[in-house]
Amino acid sequence: MAEMPRKCATKSKPRKRVSPRWRDRFIEELAQSSNVSRSADLAGITTSVAYRTRTNEPEFARRWLAALWEGYEHLELEVLRRLREGDQQAGDTSKYDFANAIRLLNAHRDSASKAQAEQRNVSAAEIRASIDRKVEEIRSRIQQEKSRKAGI
Repeated sequence: MAEMPRKCATKSKPRKRVSPRWRDRFIEELAQSSNVSRSADLAGITTSVAYRTRTNEPEFARRWLAALWEGYEHLELEVLRRLREGDQQAGDTSKYDFANAIRLLNAHRDSASKAQAEQRNVSAAEIRASIDRKVEEIRSRIQQEKSRKAGI
């Protein structure tokens, strides 16, 4: 007599239908936010699917790097805009967190420089040096703004 398949004692979650265009949605959001978790969530996938796809699909990995570079540029430009315009306010009544923005710029510096080097066909070391100069310039502007406001 044939053995009957056993039913699993634990119930698994029903799978969500994933759009075949999730890769495009993920890359678009990653370019805006530089946040893998948020991008995956908005694309309707898990972060593990995103990372696995990046590992297995070289073209997706290339697009991922390009999106991170774009996101890095967005953050850098936003910080510079705020400094130039004296825009210290965040969306609510709190102050814009320049220190955290600089930490993010530093944290993503290597990925950003690798992506930019690939696009410009220059060495990653040259790009890192350029980024370091820009971050130092931002720090200096923040310090000057603080000194100006303090009346020093």
